[in-house]
Amino acid sequence: MALQLSYAQSSARGPRAQNQDATRLVTPAPTLAASKGFLFALADGVSQCADGGLAARSSLQALAHDYYATPQTWGVAQSLDRLLLAQNRWLHANGGGQPLLTTLSALVLRGRRFTLAHIGDCRVYRWFAGQLQRISEDHVWDQPGMQHVLKRAMGLEQHLVVDYLDGELRQGESFLLVSDGVWATLSDASIAGILRDESQLQAACQALVYAAHQAGSQDNASALLVRIDDLGETSLGEALGQIEQWPLPPTLKPGQLFEGWQVEALLGHSRQSLLYRVRDTQQQPWLLKTLATHCENDSTAGQALLQEEWFLRRVAGRNFPEVHHASQRQHLYYLMREHPGITLAEHYQLHGHFSLNLWLEIAPRLLRALGMLHRRNILHRDIKPQNLLLSSDGELRVLDFGLAYCPGLSNHVPGELPGTPSFIAPEAYAGSAPSAVQDLYSAGVTLYFLLTGHYPYGEIEAFQRPRFAQPIPANRYRPDLPEWLVHNLDKALTSNPLQRYETAEEWLLALQQGEHQPTPRPKPLLEREPLKVWRGLALSSLLVNMLMLIWLLHA
Repeated sequence: MALQLSYAQSSARGPRAQNQDATRLVTPAPTLAASKGFLFALADGVSQCADGGLAARSSLQALAHDYYATPQTWGVAQSLDRLLLAQNRWLHANGGGQPLLTTLSALVLRGRRFTLAHIGDCRVYRWFAGQLQRISEDHVWDQPGMQHVLKRAMGLEQHLVVDYLDGELRQGESFLLVSDGVWATLSDASIAGILRDESQLQAACQALVYAAHQAGSQDNASALLVRIDDLGETSLGEALGQIEQWPLPPTLKPGQLFEGWQVEALLGHSRQSLLYRVRDTQQQPWLLKTLATHCENDSTAGQALLQEEWFLRRVAGRNFPEVHHASQRQHLYYLMREHPGITLAEHYQLHGHFSLNLWLEIAPRLLRALGMLHRRNILHRDIKPQNLLLSSDGELRVLDFGLAYCPGLSNHVPGELPGTPSFIAPEAYAGSAPSAVQDLYSAGVTLYFLLTGHYPYGEIEAFQRPRFAQPIPANRYRPDLPEWLVHNLDKALTSNPLQRYETAEEWLLALQQGEHQPTPRPKPLLEREPLKVWRGLALSSLLVNMLMLIWLLHA
């Protein structure tokens, strides 16, 4: 079920000539609500500045319009922070010599969680089971006589610091946003009393504003109230599954016409999915991916397929397969363009390990693709030679987003180990949550394998729980490799994620610098080859003991 909300707002200028408060409520279409959520915001323009009302209204307009234009895979706080920083710069630069200042509280509700962004002295409360809890801090000076002087506000300084709060929603609870024209006059006990007495949201908002002015408030007064009627799904896949409820296609036969597509052949099948080649009316080849027949009633598999398509649509570019819009479909499948070429695994099988020149062409392309993916806040989780296509047009394309993960939108099951064992990062075996660094580790194993035909820690089987020490240097198998490249791979493959490259861009820069990088201090022999050192010491000790024994026997 999608998140169900009720909401209301009220605002009045009171004795002031103008109302410099502003409120905004945005309830997008279901697919957008599943990824970006519902936005509720309150801003209180500072009257002593050039135009507080303009500052408040423009900030909420920018927030409401631009928040939903940010990539749908970005986290809520990430999106809000980018927009608020940009708006702060605009306010700071466009006051005509005087500051444009406003306070602002923005609440995003998505699925079963909320995110609050807050700066200034509006207040945000949670109201549940008759209890009122303030969850925002007033950014004012606490010296006597300065309790209403802001120390933080939009437009006040070039450097903006915003408070963020994230938490779980509770069914039946409400969130209340009020300007200081309300809370500075009404106590928390008075606010709670009004919420207790007025069950209708609109009546409660109006009562709060009216009560504040009746109690002597000389400021604009605004209230915005949101109630959680039903909680939403816990992940994007579940939300998409609720929105798009299609049956599976029938078994498709070569030559069959299906929803306008000419079926050519079944190219592959796995335990869970089927892949057909089909052609459009212009005879262009496409790949149709759907679920195997036994997954007809498997809602989890259906959600995963829809999420896979959703991710691919949001990473459009030359490094990824093109996805067809398929607006007329009536069954559960999606279409991606068939790009001629061979996977890197097939290339290795045909030609053996990669030459250094070819490897130096492939590695930067892979890192650029991963960098683009990670900037979209998407983790692939199955980077390996089989999922990298060297297309006939010269591009390297990342395939198979069946295990892709987006923090904040996807569910992480503790103990789950998606991917291919030899390519899974050591910290994932230890229970760490998915991360971009783990994708980079998988890329490191891939590039190591293409050069050497071996795995840095040996091949790992699905039933194993491996132990990781130091990766085997690539020049053990390829003595022709330059020292700088060996160190480059060593850093990418170290078992400690804190010692690896943090981003694809950092690794790419190290590759581009190549032989111009300073040569790291050689590791001690004990660190490089601990087993050989201890074996040598044991043999030496044994030899000494034997010599001493012989000497004693002949003494």
